[in-house]
Amino acid sequence: MVHDWLVPDWPAPPAVRVVTTTRQGGVSHGPWASMNPADHVGDDAAAVTANRARLSRQLALPAQPVWLHQVHGTGVADAVQAGVRPTADAAWAAQPGVVCAVLTADCLPVVFADRAGRCVAVAHAGWRGLAAGVLEAVVRSLPVPPPDLLAWLGPAIGPAAFEVGGEVRDAFTAVDPRAADAFAPGADTRWFADLYRLARQRLAACRVSAVYGGEWCTFRDAARFYSYRRDGITGRMATLAWLAGP
Repeated sequence: MVHDWLVPDWPAPPAVRVVTTTRQGGVSHGPWASMNPADHVGDDAAAVTANRARLSRQLALPAQPVWLHQVHGTGVADAVQAGVRPTADAAWAAQPGVVCAVLTADCLPVVFADRAGRCVAVAHAGWRGLAAGVLEAVVRSLPVPPPDLLAWLGPAIGPAAFEVGGEVRDAFTAVDPRAADAFAPGADTRWFADLYRLARQRLAACRVSAVYGGEWCTFRDAARFYSYRRDGITGRMATLAWLAGP
């Protein structure tokens, strides 16, 4: 059985467990092939259920992930109290055995953990959520000082592939003029946006300086990653984070 999970290379304590799936190792077919855990993208429901069960079994998850109803906003759910499918674009937990999750296919998944292994969080940061402040909302929600946090940037569309209109650049530079450094001129009035750099800028402004990851491009690596911009109808990668028990 082939799988190709991404595990952060970062100095988080052993209790912090993080995995991002790729498109390999599941049972889905067609544009969703093969490890699609998203139940809202048109895939066969039985295949999605089987993929989620396979993930739980192979990762020995302590509980079923708290899947979110993601809306490209700034809502942050307490996964311990959230219940079934809360509407939010981030989740956090300060209790072992609770699995936070986000789904992405070009948008940026960001994982947080504190240096002592007391809490974890995951955020779905597309450009709309990133511009609106979803990362800042996560930092405010966590019960530790921002300098104690580590952040990991998972797979997202890369800066050479993410061409956007001027309104996207304006949304960032209106908040911080230094965001202009994350945009390179494209054709006509369009721009190439660097989601990784924008996230690092926002995290630095929150006093989160220990940031890792950020070296993938979902658009250009079709064998490994789903990409909504490339394919339209496609699956999603899952980024999961939890605290292991004692």
